[in-house]
Amino acid sequence: MKAISLKLPDTLVATSEQCAEALGLSRAEYIRQAIEHMNVETRNALRTRRMQRASQKVRKESMRVNAEFAATERDPNA
Repeated sequence: MKAISLKLPDTLVATSEQCAEALGLSRAEYIRQAIEHMNVETRNALRTRRMQRASQKVRKESMRVNAEFAATERDPNA
């Protein structure tokens, strides 16, 4: 495990200490969990962006296929 050093505003440290204490965690464990939570949220947001970009790339073709399916549903002999 690597150690890091960072400077945080006093108010953030105080709030983190209060929250950690309320959860029965050390301040270090609380901060580790907060970083992990942010990592998960960031990965999810990045995956969503990738999916949105991919969806935009195939949108025109998807709309064409959807129109074909709709026409088939309206007229089964099409």
